[in-house]
Formats: sequence, structure tokens, C-alpha cells
Amino acid sequence: MEIILIQDVDNLGGANELVKVKNGYARNFLFPRKLAVEANSSNLKQLEERMKQLKKKEDKMLAEISSVIAKLTDGPLKIAAKSGISGKIFGSVTTLQISRAIRDQKGFEIDRKKISITDEVKEIGTYKAQIDFGNNKTAELEFEVVSE
Repeated sequence: MEIILIQDVDNLGGANELVKVKNGYARNFLFPRKLAVEANSSNLKQLEERMKQLKKKEDKMLAEISSVIAKLTDGPLKIAAKSGISGKIFGSVTTLQISRAIRDQKGFEIDRKKISITDEVKEIGTYKAQIDFGNNKTAELEFEVVSE
């Protein structure tokens, strides 16, 4: 029996997938728990429409991410840190400080967990960080640590 999954089911498939299962499994387990529906013509049309809407939503989101990446990479961020005479800073620059600098200087709220710093930041200078937006979209952000 062919069915359309409404929700993700372990060892079977993800939501909005068309899969083949045994009749008893579908009737006794998947249908009563509202995990799937039968793959008849009307349900297939609904699935097709849902997939179109998801595609539109995803395309819109990818366009927004691309515009955010363009604005983030247009110039370096400036992060102020207390430093000694030799140029070494007290402590180090963290992803939280980078996230706050992006919010203050660029106007975007980016979770600090999505930011990764390539080198350890212990001195005044220019460094790079990676921002992972998901969907294989990453941006390399340049930031400059300046003396406070």
C-alpha cells in the first residue's frame, strides 16, 4: 500500500514523503496515530500543493539569507577590547561579542552558536569568523579587534 507520511516516522521516512508499507502497518499503526494518509488522487494533489508552497517559502528564505550575507560581508566589524601596551588583549574575543557587534553595527540578530572563529583572538588585529545559516549557506565575516 502506498501512503503519504504526514509526520517523520523513524525507519520509514520524513514528512511529505510517498512510501510503500504493508497494509496492516498502515491501517493499524500509521492511520490511527495520524502519521500518514492513503495515497489516493486527492491526497496526492494536496501533497503536490504542499510541496509547491514549501518550495516558495524556501526560495524566499534563501533570498533573504543571500541579502543578509551580502550586507555582512561588505565591510569588517569593529570590536573594541581592553589591551595592554604590547597589543595583547585581556581575555579573548568570543562569539557572543561578535554576535553583539553584528547586532549593533549591521542590524541583524544572529545566534552566537552559528558563529565559529577560525583563529584564537588574543591580540589586536584582523580576524575571520564563519557564520553557518544552514542549507549549505555559510558566510565568512571579517572583524577587526581594536584597542578600547
